[in-house]
Amino acid sequence: MHVWALTTFKEAIYEDPHMVLSSWNALDADPCGWSGISCSFAGDHVVKINITGYSLRGFLAPELGQIKFLQQLILHGNNLIGIIPKELGMLKYLQVLDLGANQLTGPIPPEIANLISVIKINLQSNGLTGSLPPELGNLKSLQELRLDRNRLQGSVPASSSSDFTSSAYGMYASNKNLTGLCQVSELKVADFSYNFFTGSIPKCLGYLPSTSFQGNCLQNKDPRQRSSSLCDHAPPARTPQTTNPKQQPAEDISEQHRRASKPAWLLALEIVTGTMVGCLILIAFVTALQRCKDKSSLIIPWKKSSSQKDHVTVYIDSEMLKDVMRFSRMELEVACEDFSNIIGSSPDSLVYKGTMKGGPEIAVISLCIKEEHWTGYLELYFQREVADLARLNNENAGKLLGYCSESTPFTRMLVFEYASNGTLYEHLHYGEGCQLSWTRRMKIIVGIARGLKYFHAELDPPFTISELNSSSVYLTDDFSPKLVDFESWKSILARSEKNSGSIGSQGAICVLPHSLEGRHLDVQGNIYAFGVLLLEIISGRPPHCKDKGRLVDWAKDFLELPEAMAYVVDPELKHFRFEDLKVICEVVNLCIHPDPAKQPSMQELSTILESRIDTTIPADFKASSLAWAELALSS
Repeated sequence: MHVWALTTFKEAIYEDPHMVLSSWNALDADPCGWSGISCSFAGDHVVKINITGYSLRGFLAPELGQIKFLQQLILHGNNLIGIIPKELGMLKYLQVLDLGANQLTGPIPPEIANLISVIKINLQSNGLTGSLPPELGNLKSLQELRLDRNRLQGSVPASSSSDFTSSAYGMYASNKNLTGLCQVSELKVADFSYNFFTGSIPKCLGYLPSTSFQGNCLQNKDPRQRSSSLCDHAPPARTPQTTNPKQQPAEDISEQHRRASKPAWLLALEIVTGTMVGCLILIAFVTALQRCKDKSSLIIPWKKSSSQKDHVTVYIDSEMLKDVMRFSRMELEVACEDFSNIIGSSPDSLVYKGTMKGGPEIAVISLCIKEEHWTGYLELYFQREVADLARLNNENAGKLLGYCSESTPFTRMLVFEYASNGTLYEHLHYGEGCQLSWTRRMKIIVGIARGLKYFHAELDPPFTISELNSSSVYLTDDFSPKLVDFESWKSILARSEKNSGSIGSQGAICVLPHSLEGRHLDVQGNIYAFGVLLLEIISGRPPHCKDKGRLVDWAKDFLELPEAMAYVVDPELKHFRFEDLKVICEVVNLCIHPDPAKQPSMQELSTILESRIDTTIPADFKASSLAWAELALSS
């Protein structure tokens, strides 16, 4: 049923705003119920993929060519980028190929001509370049061809030398086996408008309306063609050049005679000088080309094969990261003492502490992934995560200082401002809970609420923490909370070929089970997790214990009974304010409501907490013997 090919396509999509692919489960052996998928009557083959107008952003996975019984591939009106994979030419039964209204680039692969059953091809409104493959004439069943609004060049391939007026295909003029669009006898609708085609309109296509060729650089006197200035600035077509030594002009022949009559020493001097100049030009060209590549694109393997030839060009969006500081690996290596100062680790990442020269203390998160597992779409995931984290600017959000991206050695790192007091998880569960007085815990809760309100209500689009728990809350010198989304690495790693272990805080007794490690993809998920986090903060218990089960299940018996609420409080606390506890329990109940539609927003929850929680030291408590200790712990 080609579930693998479909899930690979899903992995190549890094933005799915309408969650249209949320039903695509790799563990499901039958994809016939997935959104956008249609199967044969017997249910044994996928015959149609139709995902139109859902703003999907990502690549076209070459693995789509493995769905050999596919009859319709319709991905019109999304934001797909990259090239059209040549592997799509393997779909012998494909009748409809509609990739229109996307952002695809590069040439139309000649392998498309292998779609012997295709009736309709729609590639309009993309950024396709290069010449139109004459092999399209092999598509004997083709009835509709829409190529308008691209950047295609060269002549429109016909079938005979009389139809070729552009040098782009002049080399084929004497080739009797040349195929072209004149061979497609079933073609009824075709649109070549708004490209950069040159030459003349093939006579065999004269039955098409003139609007099918408008907005080009054709040589007819149609006023609807592009101006000469626009045509002169068209992207240069990469076409083969051939020369016939038998047809050299007379002046070239005489030039050769003059060279032959020169003295040998002069000829040798010319050869040496020419060689040196050629080498200098070559070095300059390679250097310029390398600089251009560094700025505009990366060549990253889609999936490395033994031949190392299967590559896809990934065009880096320079605007996406233009305002984000890029650190060199050497800078971070010096700051982190040769990467010896490890302060955290997991199967997926290493966390180093460092100090920038003359700058702040930093936490560097390094992604643990082999270069051969790093694909083109993972690079775009990485960029998106960096850009997403860089837009956070709030006192309760961890500050991203920059990133590191290098190929030798392969490096992908995020650089955050260091929070000196570690994570909230460490203080709650590693014997340091005594430092977290009730007042301090209330201040942390209000700070987290403010941070989430900023993420959800003040950012457009909203930002969510991948796994909101006490490990994602870092504490500064004065115990102010900073929300940091280190778990966003999972959105990258989950799409790599490596099935890496999960990132999670591992306690000595209690751990987070796999069922709780799923990435929260929506705002409601964060709100539920916030309710669980509140329970964790006031009780000192982890969200799940192997011997006691889920914290939420345990606490439900006490949350709504005023006389029993005190049993939820961490026994290490010597003092707590009952009015605060009632507010916390009320907010927890709102957050974990089984109907997400009845959950309040973080804006509402933050207002409740900020207006009703008292983060000052109570007057009656100040007079007690514990006042000085409480004041010291809260300072």
